[in-house]
Amino acid sequence: MGKPSKTLWEEVSKVFNAIIKHPFIEELSKGTLDEGVFKYYVIQDALYLDEYSRVLATLAGKAPREEWVKVFAEDSIAILEFEKALHNEYFRAWNLTPEDLKKTLPTPTNMGYVNHLWRTVLLSEFPVGVAAVTPCYWIYLEVGRYLEDVGSPHPLYSKWISLYSSKEYAKYVERVLEILDEVLSHASADLWSRASRAFKISSIYEYMFWDSAYRREHFIFRYD
Repeated sequence: MGKPSKTLWEEVSKVFNAIIKHPFIEELSKGTLDEGVFKYYVIQDALYLDEYSRVLATLAGKAPREEWVKVFAEDSIAILEFEKALHNEYFRAWNLTPEDLKKTLPTPTNMGYVNHLWRTVLLSEFPVGVAAVTPCYWIYLEVGRYLEDVGSPHPLYSKWISLYSSKEYAKYVERVLEILDEVLSHASADLWSRASRAFKISSIYEYMFWDSAYRREHFIFRYD
């Protein structure tokens, strides 16, 4: 077997192809995406990242090597500073306050994705946890690279593409892929199976996240 990351990516190629062909991504690139849909997505993404940063901090605590503890601990902070800096630009443009976000419920897809990550990181071995969190890093980079050449005529969407296609963001992804390859390079058949499953589920949730925003998914009944 070659690099584990390469094998895992090949296993989710259909998912990635579906993502880049989804109306959300296609319309974002053309600049025709309804800004209300994009706003819906960004708000849900902000809620997701609050949880994702905590998932990474928890994964850091399970890391068997000091350098890996450092990577995931740093990333848990970087998410709050790096990606959310862009969110805050959007929120200022839309006159949204932190209080507005607190009133927003996560979508069923958002909640399901977060619960999948928490369950995997808390209950599985470190390599499986790494496999579960990697698609969020990696798919965004590849979508950003895919859209980089065509860009978007819409300034809000162009900023989004610039962030996820940037060399700075790529550095975060590349070092996580190095960890993924190392922890799975000599995995048993059982460990590989569970890591592959976690990676696939997270990748599918990435597709579902954009799709749910496009449909403005919500719970039929409020639970707050």
